[in-house]
Amino acid sequence: MNDMTLAPDALNIIAPLEQEGTKALVRTWLKVQGDKVTRQEPVVELETDKVVVEVCAPADGVLDIFLQESAEAIPGAVLGAVRQHATAVPDPHPEHRLSPAVRRLLAEHQLDPDAIEGTGKGGRLTREDVMTHLRQAGSASVGAGATCNSAQADVTEPAPSLRTHTHRPGKHIPHSTLRRKIAEHMQASVATAPHVTSVFEADFTAVIAHQKLHKQRFADRGVNLTLTAYLVSACRESMAAAPSVNSRWHDDFLELFDDINIGIATALDDTGLIVPVLHQVQDLSLFGIAAQLQRLTMAARNGTLAPEQVRGGTFTISNHGTSGSLFATPIIINQPQSAILGVGAVERRVVVKQLDGVDVFLARPKAYVTLTIDHRVLDGSVANAWLRRFIEVLEGWPLQAH
Repeated sequence: MNDMTLAPDALNIIAPLEQEGTKALVRTWLKVQGDKVTRQEPVVELETDKVVVEVCAPADGVLDIFLQESAEAIPGAVLGAVRQHATAVPDPHPEHRLSPAVRRLLAEHQLDPDAIEGTGKGGRLTREDVMTHLRQAGSASVGAGATCNSAQADVTEPAPSLRTHTHRPGKHIPHSTLRRKIAEHMQASVATAPHVTSVFEADFTAVIAHQKLHKQRFADRGVNLTLTAYLVSACRESMAAAPSVNSRWHDDFLELFDDINIGIATALDDTGLIVPVLHQVQDLSLFGIAAQLQRLTMAARNGTLAPEQVRGGTFTISNHGTSGSLFATPIIINQPQSAILGVGAVERRVVVKQLDGVDVFLARPKAYVTLTIDHRVLDGSVANAWLRRFIEVLEGWPLQAH
């Protein structure tokens, strides 16, 4: 049954009525046409520019697929159906029952499925099986080529003056839906808002001392106390110095938010980034912030974020220093917000202090911090006031504060 005609006992598989992102696409069917499924078992993944959502089977039965992979899935769209009293037809060659994603990979790379060992149920090939095979084949060919070239270099390699320089075409890697949506979002932000960046330097001595003193106490309660938790808390305190940083521009008015909902830009390996949101930070203690950060970061990297965990942000932190970056500008504003904080790597730097009237050189853990603003909303003086308060909070962190 590949059309939209339902059996009398079939239940539709429906795309969520509320979605986070501009458009959802069918990313991957986790089962194939005619598979047996159970109620609340994930059967298909939908992908927007912000989140991947699993949609579950509404009942026990046999799966019918209506929307194929890469098709657009509007809210409420019928993705497929489950026939409740149908019987799945046994396949005498289960290893050849391939998902659309696996079939596409095999076709793209002209691979024979019989040459790849399947690790899925009943020996079925999974997408990861094919990717592992490709990685291993690539490593083997590179290794063999290197051995051959080095052995024959003196004989076959032409003299430099005789070499011909030909253009070898590069590899074409199709953009993922997530990558395309990130590109669209970034380009739209730059086109919409005039970006201006202010740069300050923050001393993390007090924060690091507090972290060392209290890290084990947090760990005993199952929570990792990271420097990012202090950044979030300091952002909350800074909003009082410049409330318009926590706002949204409209053509006829400025919307000031009471809730401080801070997003944390999180890298997803080389596939892109996502921004999980800590909601109502104004009501959270340092422990509450650290606990929420831990849950959200793990969910982001495991691909299990719920739609509500990536919506409603009013301000964003880009902690780019975790990958070694000292400075980045402009960090693109996460529209429709009005500003974004950038924090570089914390490193020991020599500073000059005066003790008893004498200049002394000290090593202190410091980092560059930036606030990139939408100049329609904020002026430089407001951005600087916000950053000054942000640094005051970090550098004055009480050792015994909880």
